Amino acid sequence: MASDLQKSHENEREGAEITYGAEDCYRKIAELLQNMGFPKGVLPLKELEEFGYVRKTGFAWMKQKAPYKHYFSSMKLLVNYATEVTAYVEVEKRKMKKITGVKGKQLLIWVTTVEMSIEDPTSNKIYFNNPIGIGKSFPITGFMTEEEKHKYLEKSNE
Repeated sequence: MASDLQKSHENEREGAEITYGAEDCYRKIAELLQNMGFPKGVLPLKELEEFGYVRKTGFAWMKQKAPYKHYFSSMKLLVNYATEVTAYVEVEKRKMKKITGVKGKQLLIWVTTVEMSIEDPTSNKIYFNNPIGIGKSFPITGFMTEEEKHKYLEKSNE
């Protein structure tokens, strides 16, 4: 059974562009998020070791040295990122689906996130869904880096 699971993971990663080292991984992840219209801060992973992306299928994975918990203070949201985070990316649809390794704490319980999307870029909202289809939206600015917030505010003041 374990060998079947291992083979399926190998198949998912077939033909991947793989990047190693924290700096290169951060750069590649930032490029992918930017192409999707997602803010860079939505995946604030630490001590990245590997990033892989299969353009043909959209399968992506990120490996970090240890799990990481990040507190998004503007939304009072604690999110746990596992050592490995995976997703299927649909760049044109601004969506990540079948996400593994991401959980948000809500009302004292950890809720798994399986999908992130920006359904309408003009709404400035990012949507998160759990395995049973219940979702929640947050302002996209809550996941922006300081640099992104600065550019966003400049653009909206024009």
